Amino acid sequence: MQFPKFLLSSIVLLLLIGCSSENDQNNDTLPLTAETRMNVSYGADPQQVYDIYLPAGRTEAKTKVIVLIHGGGWTGGDKTDMQEFIPILQQSHPKHAIVNMNYILATTTIPAFPNQFLDVERVIDKLTAESESLQILPQFGLIGTSAGAHLALQYDYVYDTNNRVKMVCDIVGATDFTDPFYAENPNFQVALGLLVDESAYPNGANYAELISPALQVSAASSPSILFYGNEDPLVPLTNGQTLQTALSNAQITHSFSVYDGGHGDDWSVSSTADLRTKLSAFINTHLAIQ
Repeated sequence: MQFPKFLLSSIVLLLLIGCSSENDQNNDTLPLTAETRMNVSYGADPQQVYDIYLPAGRTEAKTKVIVLIHGGGWTGGDKTDMQEFIPILQQSHPKHAIVNMNYILATTTIPAFPNQFLDVERVIDKLTAESESLQILPQFGLIGTSAGAHLALQYDYVYDTNNRVKMVCDIVGATDFTDPFYAENPNFQVALGLLVDESAYPNGANYAELISPALQVSAASSPSILFYGNEDPLVPLTNGQTLQTALSNAQITHSFSVYDGGHGDDWSVSSTADLRTKLSAFINTHLAIQ
């Protein structure tokens, strides 16, 4: 049987369309490859950038996000200080996305608070708004060290009104500026005056209380895991103990570990390994990938 030329052309065209549609469908269902984007801007200031590590096979339905926040006394430090966490987290939690953020550092003219808390919020807002294009689920775990831990705790306990943060890791973070360690130090009181933007808080406010995460714990606070040194010259162990008590009183799931040594940089190999093990288990419990 011979087909008319126009009919034969139509059949060929339909077959080509069918093959093309099938190929497009196959391409659409291919799992995404791993991707790293460096210095993604989330604000107008050059310091408002983050690096994002997107895992292979990510989807908007399951890929939760770990956010790293560096220390440096609110006036220094950089996201590169948290770089060592990235391969460890990628190995232990290969299905999570990882974000390593910078924030605007405080100067004599630029106060830290609440600006740095709001920078954490800006990062989370941007990631949430772009969750579909990034193929991530906007549920977050925060890991902070020193000043970064203070920012992580304060953001969760005060600013995370939509419950997007599901867990917080506090490594030697300041939690209570009313502690005698700070309150009786005249140098710190001068520094506190420079760190706080008074115009952002009510007249006559007790700034030391308002920016102390341990004094802001509520039933809405996220599960928190705490790590402190028993001889820390910068953050007293009492800050960790005060936060632990507040979390217990609010019936918030938490873990509290104390290691021999100071501000983390002199902890033993076994202490560091213990921290990694406990933190990984905490992530698997409170930021689990289904």
